[in-house]
Amino acid sequence: MQNQGDFNSFNNNAGEYPQKNDRSENKTRYYLFGLATGIALSLTVTLMTFSVVRFYKSVEQVRGRGVSDTAESVTDDSVVEKLGVLEETVEKYFWKDVEDKALQDGIYKGMLAALDDPYSVYYTNEELIELQQQTEGVYYGIGAYIAQDTETGYVRISKIIKGTPAEESDLRQGDYIYAIDGENMQGRESEYVVSRIKGEEGTYVTVTVIREDASEPIDIDVERRKIENPTVEYTMYDDGMAYIQITEFDLVTTGQFETAYAQAKADGMKGLIIDLRSNPGGNLSTVCDIARMILPEGLIVYTEDKYGSRDEYKCDGKNKIEVPLVVLADGYSASASEILTGAVKDYGIGTIVGTTTYGKGIVQKVINLSDGSALKLTVSTYYTPKGNNIHGIGIEPDIEVQFDAQQYQNGVDNQLEKAKEVLADMMD
Repeated sequence: MQNQGDFNSFNNNAGEYPQKNDRSENKTRYYLFGLATGIALSLTVTLMTFSVVRFYKSVEQVRGRGVSDTAESVTDDSVVEKLGVLEETVEKYFWKDVEDKALQDGIYKGMLAALDDPYSVYYTNEELIELQQQTEGVYYGIGAYIAQDTETGYVRISKIIKGTPAEESDLRQGDYIYAIDGENMQGRESEYVVSRIKGEEGTYVTVTVIREDASEPIDIDVERRKIENPTVEYTMYDDGMAYIQITEFDLVTTGQFETAYAQAKADGMKGLIIDLRSNPGGNLSTVCDIARMILPEGLIVYTEDKYGSRDEYKCDGKNKIEVPLVVLADGYSASASEILTGAVKDYGIGTIVGTTTYGKGIVQKVINLSDGSALKLTVSTYYTPKGNNIHGIGIEPDIEVQFDAQQYQNGVDNQLEKAKEVLADMMD
């Protein structure tokens, strides 16, 4: 386990955006590559670009140097032999050629899938870079959100971030992305479109859009720049009622929250609503830093691994919130969101409004390998300050309010309105 100075090793905290059905359908139980304990020792593994069998012989040679002398390996001779048979069979009968690296990556992913844990994942170097960008809340692109449109087969621009190249260009909310650098995007998934838009800082991408009031597609050249994902939104309502929404806990979120919170104080905040609805979580260090801005002295959260080792994350209480507080949460509030919600509830410094949270009470750790790939493994369970394990359970609100989609379509957020009502009573 890491000490309190090593928060950054917990990427996506209890981590990954929770998806209840995000289990691999292919539970290929290749219990291979028995190096889980040796990885933490920065073991050097040479990835070979030849056959899978020869690759695993190299792994056996590494093990022979004493890496896992105390553990029985799953990569015994019979497994290596079976791998050879599988490889030869695929090479002989499969209808198209497959690169060795693709087979190797499939083996590693299969081993992690065999853990039956949707949050434990093998990442290639490219996937790791993408994960790091998500965790940091920073990427190199143009600064536009996109959404899939199933009727047209194209993605459309759903929002443009202020102060970004997208805003400076002629791109508009509602535009359909017809092509990227001349490549037609019809039928492409949003993830693919995003990958084509992103690129090296300072380079340009040509985004061709279809616009309702235009007779033909429009080519727009947009510069790629460093984009900081806005994860905090601040509004001051009447009577000194401040509202801060946190959409996820990235590394950039701490500074964004600090700025919004300071502005709320400067604007005469008399009560605060923190909106964590649909917040899937994020970085453990980030939520702890934000918690230290409002909690009293004591535990924020503590974790325990399978060996019983316990790590505690604490607050000195010097910045305890002095105004009434309401936290909005729902069934999509998970992970880091539940850490903050649970601490507020345990200390009784605020009222939780909404519905029961998701219930993700486990922590992941990203372990980098020497070849640029990585493992993300679930390593511990976390507990609220009062010792509550919320995994698979969630946190019940103090005041339950189901979301009314019909009202929302008519411009009324019934959960937010209830939070305002509750906060007003607390402020009286």
